[in-house]
Amino acid sequence: MKTPVIVGAAECDLGVTNKSILELQAQAVTRALADAGLKISDVDGIATNAISRFSASSLADYLGIEPKFTDSTFAGGSSFEMYVARAYHAVASGQCNVVVISFASNQRSAKSRSLGGVVEHHTPEAQFETAYGPLFPLSYYAMAAQRYIHDVPNGRAALSEIAISAREWALLNPKAYRYGTASLTVAELESADLISSPLRASDCCLVTDGGGAIIITNSEMAKNLKSKPVSILGFGESTTNTSMTTHRDLRVTGAKQSGEIAFAMAGVSRSDIDVVELYDSFTITTLLSLEGLGFAGKGEGADFVLDGKTRPGGTFPLNTNGGGLSYCHPGQYGILLLIEAVRQLRGECGDRQVANAKLAVAHGTGGILSTNATVILGAN
Repeated sequence: MKTPVIVGAAECDLGVTNKSILELQAQAVTRALADAGLKISDVDGIATNAISRFSASSLADYLGIEPKFTDSTFAGGSSFEMYVARAYHAVASGQCNVVVISFASNQRSAKSRSLGGVVEHHTPEAQFETAYGPLFPLSYYAMAAQRYIHDVPNGRAALSEIAISAREWALLNPKAYRYGTASLTVAELESADLISSPLRASDCCLVTDGGGAIIITNSEMAKNLKSKPVSILGFGESTTNTSMTTHRDLRVTGAKQSGEIAFAMAGVSRSDIDVVELYDSFTITTLLSLEGLGFAGKGEGADFVLDGKTRPGGTFPLNTNGGGLSYCHPGQYGILLLIEAVRQLRGECGDRQVANAKLAVAHGTGGILSTNATVILGAN
Protein backbone atom coordinates (compact mmCIF):
# COMPACT_ATOMS: atom_id res chain seq x y z
CA MET A 1 0.00 0.00 0.00
CA LYS A 2 1.29 3.45 -0.94
CA THR A 3 1.14 6.25 1.63
CA PRO A 4 -0.85 9.29 0.36
CA VAL A 5 0.34 12.80 1.24
CA ILE A 6 -0.62 16.35 0.29
CA VAL A 7 2.10 18.02 -1.78
CA GLY A 8 0.48 21.17 -3.17
CA ALA A 9 -2.06 23.82 -2.16
CA ALA A 10 -3.16 27.12 -3.70
CA GLU A 11 -6.07 29.50 -4.12
CA CYS A 12 -7.36 30.94 -7.35
CA ASP A 13 -8.15 34.65 -7.52
CA LEU A 14 -10.49 35.72 -4.72
CA GLY A 15 -13.06 38.45 -4.14
CA VAL A 16 -14.56 39.86 -7.34
CA THR A 17 -12.78 38.27 -10.29
CA ASN A 18 -15.04 38.61 -13.36
CA LYS A 19 -13.72 35.24 -14.51
CA SER A 20 -15.57 32.06 -15.42
CA ILE A 21 -15.71 29.09 -13.08
CA LEU A 22 -13.46 27.04 -15.36
CA GLU A 23 -10.92 29.86 -15.58
CA LEU A 24 -10.80 30.01 -11.78
CA GLN A 25 -10.58 26.23 -11.54
CA ALA A 26 -7.67 26.19 -13.97
CA GLN A 27 -5.94 28.89 -11.94
CA ALA A 28 -6.34 26.92 -8.74
CA VAL A 29 -5.15 23.65 -10.27
CA THR A 30 -2.12 25.08 -12.08
CA ARG A 31 -1.04 27.09 -9.04
CA ALA A 32 -1.33 24.06 -6.74
CA LEU A 33 0.61 21.91 -9.22
CA ALA A 34 3.31 24.58 -9.45
CA ASP A 35 3.44 24.64 -5.65
CA ALA A 36 4.07 20.90 -5.71
CA GLY A 37 6.47 20.92 -8.65
CA LEU A 38 4.16 18.90 -10.89
CA LYS A 39 2.59 19.40 -14.34
CA ILE A 40 -0.97 18.98 -15.60
CA SER A 41 0.17 15.91 -17.51
CA ASP A 42 1.06 14.28 -14.17
CA VAL A 43 -2.57 14.43 -12.99
CA ASP A 44 -4.56 11.20 -13.31
CA GLY A 45 -7.26 11.86 -10.71
CA ILE A 46 -9.80 14.68 -10.26
CA ALA A 47 -12.31 15.43 -7.52
CA THR A 48 -14.49 18.51 -7.95
CA ASN A 49 -18.11 19.66 -8.16
CA ALA A 50 -20.40 22.60 -8.99
CA ILE A 51 -19.15 23.16 -12.55
CA SER A 52 -21.96 21.21 -14.19
CA ARG A 53 -23.82 17.92 -13.86
CA PHE A 54 -20.56 16.35 -15.07
CA SER A 55 -18.10 18.44 -13.11
CA ALA A 56 -15.09 16.11 -13.09
CA SER A 57 -15.31 15.38 -16.81
CA SER A 58 -15.80 19.09 -17.55
CA LEU A 59 -12.63 20.00 -15.69
CA ALA A 60 -10.69 17.09 -17.16
CA ASP A 61 -11.72 18.12 -20.66
CA TYR A 62 -10.79 21.76 -19.97
CA LEU A 63 -7.36 20.71 -18.69
CA GLY A 64 -6.85 18.20 -21.50
CA ILE A 65 -6.37 15.08 -19.38
CA GLU A 66 -8.01 11.66 -19.14
CA PRO A 67 -8.11 10.70 -15.43
CA LYS A 68 -8.19 7.18 -14.02
CA PHE A 69 -10.15 8.37 -10.96
CA THR A 70 -12.89 10.98 -10.59
CA ASP A 71 -15.34 12.06 -7.91
CA SER A 72 -18.08 14.68 -8.22
CA THR A 73 -19.86 14.05 -4.92
CA PHE A 74 -21.98 17.06 -3.99
CA ALA A 75 -22.38 17.30 -0.23
CA GLY A 76 -22.06 21.04 0.14
CA GLY A 77 -19.12 22.53 2.02
CA SER A 78 -17.95 19.20 3.43
CA SER A 79 -17.45 17.67 -0.04
CA PHE A 80 -13.76 18.49 -0.14
CA GLU A 81 -12.94 16.84 3.16
CA MET A 82 -14.84 13.81 1.83
CA TYR A 83 -12.73 13.96 -1.34
CA VAL A 84 -9.59 13.63 0.78
CA ALA A 85 -10.81 10.22 1.97
CA ARG A 86 -11.71 9.09 -1.56
CA ALA A 87 -8.41 10.36 -2.99
CA TYR A 88 -6.48 8.73 -0.15
CA HIS A 89 -7.90 5.32 -1.01
CA ALA A 90 -7.41 5.83 -4.76
CA VAL A 91 -3.73 6.72 -4.32
CA ALA A 92 -3.10 4.11 -1.63
CA SER A 93 -4.50 1.33 -3.82
CA GLY A 94 -2.53 2.43 -6.87
CA GLN A 95 -5.63 3.31 -8.87
CA CYS A 96 -3.98 6.64 -9.64
CA ASN A 97 -0.89 8.60 -8.63
CA VAL A 98 -1.75 12.31 -8.56
CA VAL A 99 -5.20 13.57 -7.54
CA VAL A 100 -6.32 17.17 -7.78
CA ILE A 101 -9.09 18.21 -5.37
CA SER A 102 -10.44 21.56 -6.50
CA PHE A 103 -13.33 24.00 -6.42
CA ALA A 104 -14.09 27.48 -7.71
CA SER A 105 -17.09 29.78 -7.92
CA ASN A 106 -17.71 33.17 -9.51
CA GLN A 107 -20.91 33.76 -7.54
CA ARG A 108 -20.18 37.39 -6.66
CA SER A 109 -19.13 38.42 -10.17
CA ALA A 110 -22.09 36.54 -11.63
CA LYS A 111 -24.44 37.98 -9.00
CA SER A 112 -25.82 34.48 -8.46
CA ARG A 113 -25.91 32.04 -5.57
CA SER A 114 -27.46 29.28 -7.62
CA LEU A 115 -25.88 26.62 -5.42
CA GLY A 116 -28.21 27.71 -2.64
CA GLY A 117 -31.40 26.08 -3.87
CA VAL A 118 -30.05 22.66 -4.70
CA VAL A 119 -31.82 20.90 -1.84
CA GLU A 120 -34.85 22.72 -0.61
CA HIS A 121 -37.32 22.33 -3.50
CA HIS A 122 -36.72 18.67 -4.28
CA THR A 123 -37.39 16.88 -1.01
CA PRO A 124 -40.61 15.50 0.49
CA GLU A 125 -40.20 17.91 3.42
CA ALA A 126 -40.27 20.96 1.17
CA GLN A 127 -44.08 21.08 1.10
CA PHE A 128 -44.08 21.70 4.84
CA GLU A 129 -41.24 24.23 4.91
CA THR A 130 -41.35 26.42 1.80
CA ALA A 131 -44.77 27.80 2.70
CA TYR A 132 -43.03 29.79 5.45
CA GLY A 133 -40.56 31.36 3.04
CA PRO A 134 -37.27 30.39 4.71
CA LEU A 135 -34.06 31.79 3.31
CA PHE A 136 -31.96 28.79 2.31
CA PRO A 137 -29.80 27.96 4.16
CA LEU A 138 -29.74 31.03 6.41
CA SER A 139 -33.10 30.61 8.14
CA TYR A 140 -32.32 27.03 9.07
CA TYR A 141 -29.03 27.96 10.72
CA ALA A 142 -30.90 30.79 12.44
CA MET A 143 -33.21 28.19 13.97
CA ALA A 144 -30.21 26.34 15.37
CA ALA A 145 -28.76 29.61 16.69
CA GLN A 146 -32.08 30.52 18.34
CA ARG A 147 -32.21 27.13 20.05
CA TYR A 148 -28.64 27.54 21.29
CA ILE A 149 -29.22 31.05 22.62
CA HIS A 150 -32.39 29.89 24.36
CA ASP A 151 -30.53 27.06 26.12
CA VAL A 152 -27.16 28.70 26.81
CA PRO A 153 -27.26 32.07 28.63
CA ASN A 154 -24.10 33.50 27.03
CA GLY A 155 -24.77 32.00 23.61
CA ARG A 156 -25.34 35.31 21.85
CA ALA A 157 -22.08 36.72 23.23
CA ALA A 158 -20.25 33.62 22.03
CA LEU A 159 -21.54 34.04 18.47
CA SER A 160 -20.28 37.62 18.48
CA GLU A 161 -16.88 36.51 19.78
CA ILE A 162 -16.55 34.04 16.91
CA ALA A 163 -17.13 36.85 14.40
CA ILE A 164 -14.68 39.15 16.20
CA SER A 165 -12.01 36.43 16.32
CA ALA A 166 -12.38 35.70 12.60
CA ARG A 167 -11.90 39.38 11.78
CA GLU A 168 -8.75 39.57 13.94
CA TRP A 169 -7.23 36.70 11.96
CA ALA A 170 -8.31 38.27 8.65
CA LEU A 171 -6.42 41.44 9.55
CA LEU A 172 -3.25 39.33 9.39
CA ASN A 173 -4.07 37.84 5.97
CA PRO A 174 -3.46 40.07 2.92
CA LYS A 175 -5.66 37.77 0.80
CA ALA A 176 -8.68 38.21 3.08
CA TYR A 177 -11.66 40.06 1.63
CA ARG A 178 -11.92 41.99 4.90
CA TYR A 179 -8.16 42.65 5.06
CA GLY A 180 -7.24 46.18 6.08
CA THR A 181 -10.55 47.00 7.75
CA ALA A 182 -10.80 47.67 11.45
CA SER A 183 -11.43 45.15 14.18
CA LEU A 184 -15.05 44.35 14.90
CA THR A 185 -16.65 45.58 18.10
CA VAL A 186 -19.61 44.19 20.00
CA ALA A 187 -21.48 47.45 19.35
CA GLU A 188 -21.01 47.06 15.59
CA LEU A 189 -22.17 43.46 15.74
CA GLU A 190 -25.29 44.36 17.68
CA SER A 191 -26.15 47.18 15.27
CA ALA A 192 -25.62 45.10 12.12
CA ASP A 193 -28.68 44.32 10.00
CA LEU A 194 -30.86 41.52 11.31
CA ILE A 195 -31.07 39.01 8.46
CA SER A 196 -32.87 36.04 10.02
CA SER A 197 -33.38 36.25 13.76
CA PRO A 198 -31.14 35.96 15.72
CA LEU A 199 -28.44 36.05 13.03
CA ARG A 200 -27.21 39.45 11.90
CA ALA A 201 -25.08 40.31 8.90
CA SER A 202 -21.92 39.87 10.96
CA ASP A 203 -22.98 36.28 11.78
CA CYS A 204 -23.12 35.36 8.09
CA CYS A 205 -20.36 34.34 5.71
CA LEU A 206 -19.12 36.51 2.89
CA VAL A 207 -20.36 36.15 -0.68
CA THR A 208 -17.27 36.12 -2.90
CA ASP A 209 -15.68 34.54 -5.93
CA GLY A 210 -12.85 32.17 -5.19
CA GLY A 211 -11.71 28.64 -4.59
CA GLY A 212 -8.58 26.57 -4.59
CA ALA A 213 -6.96 23.18 -5.00
CA ILE A 214 -4.81 20.67 -3.19
CA ILE A 215 -2.69 17.89 -4.69
CA ILE A 216 -2.48 14.38 -3.24
CA THR A 217 0.15 11.87 -4.34
CA ASN A 218 2.09 9.04 -2.73
CA SER A 219 5.06 9.50 -0.42
CA GLU A 220 7.48 7.90 -2.91
CA MET A 221 6.66 10.45 -5.60
CA ALA A 222 6.72 13.20 -2.99
CA LYS A 223 10.42 12.57 -2.31
CA ASN A 224 11.27 14.05 -5.70
CA LEU A 225 9.01 17.10 -5.45
CA LYS A 226 9.90 20.59 -4.28
CA SER A 227 7.19 21.01 -1.65
CA LYS A 228 7.13 19.79 1.92
CA PRO A 229 4.56 16.95 2.12
CA VAL A 230 1.77 16.98 4.69
CA SER A 231 0.55 13.69 6.12
CA ILE A 232 -3.10 12.61 6.01
CA LEU A 233 -3.55 11.03 9.44
CA GLY A 234 -7.28 10.56 9.77
CA PHE A 235 -10.68 11.28 8.26
CA GLY A 236 -14.33 10.63 8.98
CA GLU A 237 -17.74 11.72 7.76
CA SER A 238 -21.41 11.72 8.68
CA THR A 239 -24.65 12.48 6.84
CA THR A 240 -27.59 13.14 9.15
CA ASN A 241 -30.44 14.92 7.37
CA THR A 242 -31.59 16.74 4.28
CA SER A 243 -33.86 19.33 5.86
CA MET A 244 -34.65 20.61 9.32
CA THR A 245 -37.84 18.57 9.37
CA THR A 246 -35.80 15.43 10.03
CA HIS A 247 -33.15 16.98 12.27
CA ARG A 248 -33.67 15.49 15.73
CA ASP A 249 -31.64 17.96 17.83
CA LEU A 250 -30.64 21.39 16.50
CA ARG A 251 -27.68 21.47 18.89
CA VAL A 252 -26.15 18.15 17.83
CA THR A 253 -24.52 17.71 14.43
CA GLY A 254 -22.78 14.91 12.56
CA ALA A 255 -19.45 16.45 13.63
CA LYS A 256 -19.61 14.16 16.65
CA GLN A 257 -19.48 11.03 14.50
CA SER A 258 -17.07 12.32 11.85
CA GLY A 259 -14.72 13.63 14.51
CA GLU A 260 -14.70 10.43 16.53
CA ILE A 261 -13.84 8.40 13.42
CA ALA A 262 -11.08 10.80 12.32
CA PHE A 263 -9.44 11.06 15.75
CA ALA A 264 -9.53 7.30 16.21
CA MET A 265 -7.89 6.75 12.82
CA ALA A 266 -5.24 9.40 13.49
CA GLY A 267 -4.49 8.10 16.98
CA VAL A 268 -4.27 11.59 18.46
CA SER A 269 -6.29 13.45 21.07
CA ARG A 270 -8.03 16.82 20.95
CA SER A 271 -5.37 18.33 23.18
CA ASP A 272 -2.69 17.39 20.63
CA ILE A 273 -4.17 19.62 17.91
CA ASP A 274 -2.32 22.88 17.20
CA VAL A 275 -4.55 24.50 14.56
CA VAL A 276 -8.30 24.14 13.94
CA GLU A 277 -10.00 25.17 10.69
CA LEU A 278 -13.80 24.91 10.97
CA TYR A 279 -16.43 25.69 8.38
CA ASP A 280 -17.97 29.01 9.42
CA SER A 281 -20.84 29.59 7.04
CA PHE A 282 -22.44 31.20 10.09
CA THR A 283 -21.15 31.83 13.59
CA ILE A 284 -23.42 29.09 14.93
CA THR A 285 -21.78 26.56 12.58
CA THR A 286 -18.44 27.14 14.29
CA LEU A 287 -19.91 26.87 17.78
CA LEU A 288 -21.77 23.63 17.08
CA SER A 289 -18.71 22.14 15.36
CA LEU A 290 -16.45 22.95 18.32
CA GLU A 291 -18.82 21.05 20.57
CA GLY A 292 -19.47 18.22 18.12
CA LEU A 293 -15.78 17.57 17.58
CA GLY A 294 -15.22 17.34 21.31
CA PHE A 295 -13.14 20.45 21.87
CA ALA A 296 -15.90 21.57 24.24
CA GLY A 297 -18.84 19.74 25.81
CA LYS A 298 -22.43 20.29 24.70
CA GLY A 299 -23.43 23.78 25.83
CA GLU A 300 -19.85 24.56 26.89
CA GLY A 301 -18.68 26.02 23.59
CA ALA A 302 -19.79 29.50 24.59
CA ASP A 303 -17.58 29.63 27.68
CA PHE A 304 -14.81 27.98 25.66
CA VAL A 305 -14.54 30.88 23.17
CA LEU A 306 -15.44 33.83 25.39
CA ASP A 307 -12.03 34.14 27.04
CA GLY A 308 -10.48 35.10 23.69
CA LYS A 309 -8.43 31.92 23.25
CA THR A 310 -9.41 31.59 19.57
CA ARG A 311 -7.96 34.99 18.59
CA PRO A 312 -4.41 35.54 17.31
CA GLY A 313 -1.99 34.86 20.15
CA GLY A 314 -4.54 32.70 21.96
CA THR A 315 -4.11 29.11 23.06
CA PHE A 316 -6.61 27.71 20.54
CA PRO A 317 -5.87 29.07 17.03
CA LEU A 318 -9.17 28.89 15.13
CA ASN A 319 -9.84 29.76 11.48
CA THR A 320 -6.46 31.35 11.11
CA ASN A 321 -7.03 32.81 7.63
CA GLY A 322 -10.13 34.75 8.72
CA GLY A 323 -12.59 32.03 7.75
CA GLY A 324 -15.69 32.27 5.64
CA LEU A 325 -16.78 35.18 7.81
CA SER A 326 -13.90 37.53 6.93
CA TYR A 327 -11.52 35.87 4.42
CA CYS A 328 -13.48 34.29 1.56
CA HIS A 329 -16.62 32.27 1.00
CA PRO A 330 -17.27 31.21 -2.60
CA GLY A 331 -20.40 29.13 -1.88
CA GLN A 332 -18.52 26.02 -0.76
CA TYR A 333 -15.64 26.77 1.58
CA GLY A 334 -14.29 23.31 2.40
CA ILE A 335 -11.30 23.38 0.03
CA LEU A 336 -10.01 26.56 1.66
CA LEU A 337 -10.04 24.91 5.10
CA LEU A 338 -7.63 22.30 3.76
CA ILE A 339 -5.39 24.87 2.07
CA GLU A 340 -4.98 26.88 5.27
CA ALA A 341 -4.31 23.76 7.34
CA VAL A 342 -1.61 22.67 4.87
CA ARG A 343 0.03 26.09 4.89
CA GLN A 344 0.03 26.29 8.67
CA LEU A 345 1.71 22.87 8.91
CA ARG A 346 4.31 23.94 6.34
CA GLY A 347 4.98 27.19 8.22
CA GLU A 348 3.99 29.44 5.31
CA CYS A 349 1.46 31.81 6.88
CA GLY A 350 3.56 34.85 7.73
CA ASP A 351 2.06 37.12 10.36
CA ARG A 352 -0.70 34.64 11.16
CA GLN A 353 1.58 31.62 11.46
CA VAL A 354 0.93 29.45 14.51
CA ALA A 355 4.28 28.62 16.11
CA ASN A 356 5.38 24.97 15.93
CA ALA A 357 2.16 23.79 14.29
CA LYS A 358 2.39 20.00 13.92
CA LEU A 359 -1.24 18.81 13.85
CA ALA A 360 -4.28 20.43 12.24
CA VAL A 361 -7.98 19.70 11.91
CA ALA A 362 -10.01 20.76 8.86
CA HIS A 363 -13.73 20.22 9.31
CA GLY A 364 -16.38 20.86 6.67
CA THR A 365 -20.13 21.26 7.04
CA GLY A 366 -22.62 21.03 4.17
CA GLY A 367 -26.29 21.65 3.51
CA ILE A 368 -28.28 22.66 6.59
CA LEU A 369 -26.11 20.91 9.16
CA SER A 370 -26.65 17.92 6.87
CA THR A 371 -23.16 16.62 6.16
CA ASN A 372 -20.00 16.74 8.23
CA ALA A 373 -16.48 15.62 7.31
CA THR A 374 -13.32 15.83 9.37
CA VAL A 375 -9.70 15.55 8.24
CA ILE A 376 -6.64 15.46 10.52
CA LEU A 377 -3.32 16.44 8.97
CA GLY A 378 0.24 16.28 10.29
CA ALA A 379 3.49 18.09 9.49
CA ASN A 380 6.50 16.16 8.24
